[in-house]
Amino acid sequence: MQYFDVFPRWPIEPVRAQGCKIYDKEGNEYLDFYGGHAVISIGHSHPTYVARLTEQLNKIGFYSNSVLISLQDEYAEKLGKASGYPGYSVFMVNSGAEANENALKLAAFYNRRKKMVAFEHAFHGRTAAAVRVTDISKYWTTNVMDLETIFLPWNDIDAVRNTLKNKDISSVIIEGIQGIGGIIVPDPKFLQELRQICDETDTVLIVDEIQSGYGRSGKFFAHQYAGIQPDIITIAKGMGNGFPVSGMLISPRFTAVHGQLGTTFGGNHLACAAAIAVLDVMEEENLVENAARVGEYLIRELKKLPGIKEVRGHGLMIGVEMETPIKPLRDKLLFEQKVFTGATGTHVFRLLPPLSLTKELVDEFLQRFKISMARG
Repeated sequence: MQYFDVFPRWPIEPVRAQGCKIYDKEGNEYLDFYGGHAVISIGHSHPTYVARLTEQLNKIGFYSNSVLISLQDEYAEKLGKASGYPGYSVFMVNSGAEANENALKLAAFYNRRKKMVAFEHAFHGRTAAAVRVTDISKYWTTNVMDLETIFLPWNDIDAVRNTLKNKDISSVIIEGIQGIGGIIVPDPKFLQELRQICDETDTVLIVDEIQSGYGRSGKFFAHQYAGIQPDIITIAKGMGNGFPVSGMLISPRFTAVHGQLGTTFGGNHLACAAAIAVLDVMEEENLVENAARVGEYLIRELKKLPGIKEVRGHGLMIGVEMETPIKPLRDKLLFEQKVFTGATGTHVFRLLPPLSLTKELVDEFLQRFKISMARG
């Protein structure tokens, strides 16, 4: 048997990682400015994280949600405090797509409406409803086409108002910052007016913070730059620092009903231990503040370089749009300068390093970036 070959993969095999560095089986050291799709939040192999998971595994690693798991309550309390949402509830699942799937489902349970609104260039996952609100038609299959979705232009509040006026839209889902779409930041006023229109039409506002949340933007959630409160917030990626865990923060307007949602693995002992360790390290090391400070420095220094059309983002969620296609430069960075970066489209670098990144490592990255650019 072979692995089903649906991912293009570089001929590099990481075998060890620490902090913001990765080491392959040949012993080469790499700077990690991608964090494995924004997953590594507190840094690779953080000792607190490793110790917490090891300790938990030596006790009990898993049992189902048919029993009490007090770690879920501990995590919920810590998350409420860290995120600024102590009055919300949390429901834990396993992946970002699953979190969005459940959010869309919960919205439909709430107002019994069928239609969904998403935005052009959105990415929300690859499961049935999540992929239907993803604006990449090649991911769609015939069995999801009955899920009616309307894609609206980014930052177009008139289009939103006109679409929601008949009160037949179940939910509006929007990313805190578009990731796959190119690190596109929503206008704060647009989010504020979107919140108001959803209130007026009893439409559920879902903000997908799977990539932009958990401190990556320099605030716990990117939507907090606009000062709004969504009805449902979806989280994943940096939530577990590599352990597969995700969830939803759910407004008090929703009533929990037994059997309405379910999960086998969600909120298990190891998942909770990982999520608690991440929040503890984020608080102890002030990683949200660090992301804001170091991210501002990185953005400022990138803007000084030639050949860059635009630098976008907040904190350590940064898009670098180049004037020419980035593939040759990205290959030089990876194979010659030993730097992992992300990409979206043909012209945009996606920089998503661990939130523990230092200014010294930013300087090291910039030096390697300049060398790669100079070599054409």
